[in-house]
Amino acid sequence: MVTLFLVGAALLGAEVFVPGGVLGALGGLAMLAGCALAFANFGAGGGLLAVGAGCALIGLVLAAEFVWLPRTRAGKKLLLTAEVSGAVREAPDASVVGREAVALTALAPGGYVLVDGKRHEAVSQSGFVGEGGRLRVVAADNFRLVVRRP
Repeated sequence: MVTLFLVGAALLGAEVFVPGGVLGALGGLAMLAGCALAFANFGAGGGLLAVGAGCALIGLVLAAEFVWLPRTRAGKKLLLTAEVSGAVREAPDASVVGREAVALTALAPGGYVLVDGKRHEAVSQSGFVGEGGRLRVVAADNFRLVVRRP
């Protein structure tokens, strides 16, 4: 029973280094089996003691993974610390439908167009359009414009 708890805790700890959930699931199952054996061999009192010990052991493993490990040299190499910066793109306003656009890049069939001084992602219904081509906006579809030759 104690062996199952220790194997379960070791598998839960190994989950940090081998992500995917398999080792964590096996560790949880090993700890559950240890609790079941404790209930079968020692009755309700022993089983509840095993459940409490299992919860405390899981708490210690999680604290080690999320509090202690990130402060170590190995943890700093293992965990990501860089921030990803970016901006959310605005959906094009439907008021641009019917307006003239100029191809900033070649549209084959996707690319970028300029409408009212703003750059928009677009897809051409007219097939390939070279850079500088004159287009007309026919629809606003999600986060891109649909354009075609006039």
